Amino acid sequence: MYDFVRGPLVWVAFLVFILGTAYQVYRFYRLSRPRERYRLRIPFGKPPKEPQEAPAEPELTWWQQVQLSVAGRNPVMIAVTTVFHLALVLMPLFVLGHNVLLDIAWHASLPSLPEAVADGLTVAVLAGGLFFLLRRIVLARVRAISTAYDYLVLLIATAPFITGFLAYHHLFDYDTVVLLHMLAGEIMLMAIPFTKLVHMPFYFINRFVLVHENTMGSGG
Repeated sequence: MYDFVRGPLVWVAFLVFILGTAYQVYRFYRLSRPRERYRLRIPFGKPPKEPQEAPAEPELTWWQQVQLSVAGRNPVMIAVTTVFHLALVLMPLFVLGHNVLLDIAWHASLPSLPEAVADGLTVAVLAGGLFFLLRRIVLARVRAISTAYDYLVLLIATAPFITGFLAYHHLFDYDTVVLLHMLAGEIMLMAIPFTKLVHMPFYFINRFVLVHENTMGSGG
């Protein structure tokens, strides 16, 4: 079981993640392309008046823009979300244990975070996950739109960090926890393209591909 999870299942997980994400990006790109607009001709009667341009709105200062944004209205949510997602992305790439395995397998690795920093980021992810869980339970407006699927997605996102924390601190049976840690990571990889977790790669697509007021770049 350990050899299967560490060997073939890893390749399956990466293959599903890469192909699934590529398909979702292609689908997202096609659905977001501008379409030709058609204007109906009026067969009789007077043509409708052209809509008058709305009066120009007064320009807001940068501080007023911040106050009207999500960051100004809910700064705690923005702070927790930012730390949670940064740690969620950085940890798998720069944790020492993962890079040791990369070096053994491919004789190449990325820079590694100090173990104390990695442990702190893991705690940050777990604290963020607990925050999102309590938010879904406590806030009526969030609880009303939450289903079992939302709790399952949150579990999939945090399970690799829960098991990684237990393994690093040698809590419970080490071999079993490591096996669960690898399984949790592979399940998360395969789930990303087909669940709400797809918003992770779509964040960058939404900023650089779609044409809208928040686009960074040409939006081509």
